[in-house]
Amino acid sequence: MNVEVGRNLSTDQVWETDVLVVGSGAGGAIAAYELANAGRDVLILEEGPFLRPKEHASLRPTQHMRAAWRQGAMTAALGIGNTPVINLTMGRCVGGSSALTGGVCFRTPGSVLKTWTETRGLVELSEKNLEPFFDEIERRLHIQPVPEPMWSNSTHLFGAGLRKLGTKIKAIQRNTVDCSGIGQCNFGCPQGSKMSVDRSVLPEAMKRGARLVSDCLVERLVMEGSRVVGARGRIHREDRTRKGPRFEVRAKTVVVAAGGVHSPSLLQASGVGKRSRQVGRNLTVHPAFRMIARFDEPVHGWSGSLQSAFTDAYEHEGVTLMSVYVPPGAMATGVPGLGPEWMSNVEKMPYFAMFGGLVHDEAGGRVRKIWGREPLVTYRMCKGDQAKIPAAMKRLGETWLAAGAQELFLPILGHQSVTPDQFRALDWGSIPARLYECSSQHPLGTCRMGTHSDHSVVDGKGKVWDMDNLYVMDGSVIPTSLGVNPQETIMAMVTRLARGLAQDLPAGQ
Repeated sequence: MNVEVGRNLSTDQVWETDVLVVGSGAGGAIAAYELANAGRDVLILEEGPFLRPKEHASLRPTQHMRAAWRQGAMTAALGIGNTPVINLTMGRCVGGSSALTGGVCFRTPGSVLKTWTETRGLVELSEKNLEPFFDEIERRLHIQPVPEPMWSNSTHLFGAGLRKLGTKIKAIQRNTVDCSGIGQCNFGCPQGSKMSVDRSVLPEAMKRGARLVSDCLVERLVMEGSRVVGARGRIHREDRTRKGPRFEVRAKTVVVAAGGVHSPSLLQASGVGKRSRQVGRNLTVHPAFRMIARFDEPVHGWSGSLQSAFTDAYEHEGVTLMSVYVPPGAMATGVPGLGPEWMSNVEKMPYFAMFGGLVHDEAGGRVRKIWGREPLVTYRMCKGDQAKIPAAMKRLGETWLAAGAQELFLPILGHQSVTPDQFRALDWGSIPARLYECSSQHPLGTCRMGTHSDHSVVDGKGKVWDMDNLYVMDGSVIPTSLGVNPQETIMAMVTRLARGLAQDLPAGQ
């Protein structure tokens, strides 16, 4: 893939293009491919660096986090009231967060699509209308179920516990080719098996004429009345202590695809959306929690696919339970205790199993552009969502105990491990939601799609209200929380939006 490495540029740059795409993640890559495939001149600008597949594979998890994750994976949504601080991890590299996921792909649940069509009035987003786009994405990215032999022992144990409780476990679908289950999906696949967009979609976009420049931070869109005519920003240097050269892009159409946190931040910096005041609001994140269980026999849970199975049996409770087992070095950071106690717990790691749960949340977050690069992200969890956390904890714990676990490590700050009897005796109502350890990789909804500017940022075609040629095509347009990983939803949605844009653009644009 012939990426132009921005940090190698030493002078100010001026570029011209039909379509400028800001961001190279799941949304930006699909938009660029579709528009280039339609014969448009497309320029993609990515803030982060370009890491070739061999570089992704060669980095240790801590190195990968520094090189490809935003702020070294230390970004967070600040909890308001009885809300935990949510570690909000996002990619900052060519391929965006697609390069950092476990490869998990779900179609948008039918119940969610029903809400969009019947309650939100977005009739074009029906299950029937989106099905061809899901079919196509699944073929192109080789999305398939994880075979059971690739499931880790940790996942098999949880499945055994579910079966004892009368519940089924199901295989997750992932975008992989020739995967052998090394379990480092979030930190660069050593085998190059994960079909993230930097390996699958972007190369195809560039074969069709799209250009991609890394290390380019778009700071502001340039407006003339109701039209955007380009963008300005700065190129990152290898030496981050000095400012790099400036750049300017002159574009006939602009597609913003910087993700659920940075797309609204860019619109705010450019003065877009002041009338509706919806830009940056309505953030959903799928607050996620994990529980570690210790067994008497070795588990070696790191051997196998990082994510391979799930259960939607508790979807009616607003909770989806997902398998996950990060590399031991990363897992050790979440083991409780200090000094000798921490060492004792780490020594038990071969006996650990892990499973997680995510909450189908209401829109409780907000993104505000402030000084500096990173916006302020806040999140207030509603009472209904707060109640889903102990519900998830009970389901996880009950399943582990049914599987034979002897000790449980709860994701509660300052809490010690518990025996089965102690777990059953816990007073969940006395534990404030703000004390839970919480993470997310799914910021959605901050430029949400709708039928009127009073309650949304873009229309059904992804066009920003009151702007003639400005579009948003990424997770920020998703109207509501999904309750499942959003990667496939984003790709299918953007395929539809980008093809519509290509048809609507006048010849020569």
